[in-house]
Amino acid sequence: MTPENQTPLPWGERTYIMGILNATPDSFSGDGLLSREDSVVLALRQAEDFLTHGADILDVGGESTRPGAESVGEVQELERVLPIIQALREAFPKVIISVDTYKAEVARQALELGADWVNDIWGFRADPDLAAVTAAHHAPAVLMHNRLKSGSAEVQARLGGHVIGVEYDDLIADICDELMFSVSLAHEAGIPDGQIILDPGIGFGKTVRQNLELLDRLDEIKSLGYPLLVGPSRKSFIGYTLDLPPDQRVEGTAAAVALSIDRGADIVRVHDVAVMSRVARMTDAIVRRKA
Repeated sequence: MTPENQTPLPWGERTYIMGILNATPDSFSGDGLLSREDSVVLALRQAEDFLTHGADILDVGGESTRPGAESVGEVQELERVLPIIQALREAFPKVIISVDTYKAEVARQALELGADWVNDIWGFRADPDLAAVTAAHHAPAVLMHNRLKSGSAEVQARLGGHVIGVEYDDLIADICDELMFSVSLAHEAGIPDGQIILDPGIGFGKTVRQNLELLDRLDEIKSLGYPLLVGPSRKSFIGYTLDLPPDQRVEGTAAAVALSIDRGADIVRVHDVAVMSRVARMTDAIVRRKA
């Protein structure tokens, strides 16, 4: 049974585009806004470009999730994301803004400044207070599957980090079970099904081969009955498959995005909004065509 939709996006009509705004100096994709001057101005410029080219959601994150990246403290993360979220809310009052964080206090302040969604790469398993904060603000939550562990990644200078030696008893069954545990945490906090979106966590605690299998079997994750967000953009499984660095992965990303949509993705989270918006529109025309 499909949960009653309590987001402003009508699921199933088309694929929605989430544009990535990295308020970091060390994004794996090389697009970190803090690596250059005046991150707020740059974020506004990038957001305007994203929205012009088809983005439906702007996802603002202040901590790099690439393998080997240093963790960021709460104060530093707040300093990175809050000015950008405030500026985006003032400039684009109707757009959906998502805060990419697993910290309850970052989410609380971001939501109070105008963020709409919480996007948690740990699916409410990292900070026990995050689910309650999300519920208190009646915010939709993206709950991601993640099995990253310290020491489970290998880093190559040209291709970046990739996960090694992660064992699953049954890849898809284990991911489904762990996602549903995150759903149970959301329910306990009072978040209804209609505000829950699942992300299978491409690249997070999966080897290259496991990521490829997961993409091919996304329809089994979709069968859990929740809207599905997929984020393959520029990730290392593409780089290691094609032997290409992050800035040369647009074709691989396009293939992964198209396949994700065919397997049931409702949202794709991407860096290259203009290109992937066209890919999504074309794929929608094929897989969502009306009888």
